[in-house]
Amino acid sequence: MESRVLIVDDEKDICDILQFNLEKAGYIVDIANSGEEALKLITDVHQLIILDVMMDGISGFKMAEKLRNGGNFIPIIFLTAKNSENDILTGFSLGGDDYISKPFSVKEVIARVGALIKRTSLVKQPSETNWSFEGLVIDIPTSKVTIDDIEISLTKKEFEILSLLAQVSPNVITRAEILSSVWGENEYVLDRTVDVHITRLRKKLGDYSTIIVNRSGFGYYLNLESKVENEMTEK
Repeated sequence: MESRVLIVDDEKDICDILQFNLEKAGYIVDIANSGEEALKLITDVHQLIILDVMMDGISGFKMAEKLRNGGNFIPIIFLTAKNSENDILTGFSLGGDDYISKPFSVKEVIARVGALIKRTSLVKQPSETNWSFEGLVIDIPTSKVTIDDIEISLTKKEFEILSLLAQVSPNVITRAEILSSVWGENEYVLDRTVDVHITRLRKKLGDYSTIIVNRSGFGYYLNLESKVENEMTEK
């Protein structure tokens, strides 16, 4: 299935250039020339937004804020001539996933679009506020994990790995996919890093440590039956 991208920019030339090249790369592309138009146009079939920051009317930052406050977590790449550290941090704090400065390389945009869609497609945005199994609860919006109503202390990476495994469960996810989703394309880390984090995560999960299973040669997955089997073995 082809990925659908929404370009939001009030400069027609930029929209035309991006649309032509993204369609050539195999994407379905929709265009909106304002934030107001984009908010009416966006649907669940869109997998990514390329969003200009400086527009008349609703700015790109304001539009992103409206989407996130409304529970829409579609990936956003900000496109802007503003590239100060504060602007970049503002974009990420409002829920942006990537940031490209003007003037830009079309090849770079296409590469970033592909990488972001691939990374975010691994994680299904939760239709519910949490994921649970017996006494283990993963509250995704608040980034909290509790066991029998007691919160356990996880690092950001540990939480992201656990929530990723929960959201793709019962499917197996490879180390490379975990690295891409949790660490991103721009961080250089080794496959062994995933194993180290999962070892620490298992220790913190206590009786639930056995639900994280390593399928040799493939990757990791959550086996909810393993805890039950382990309890029966102990008896």
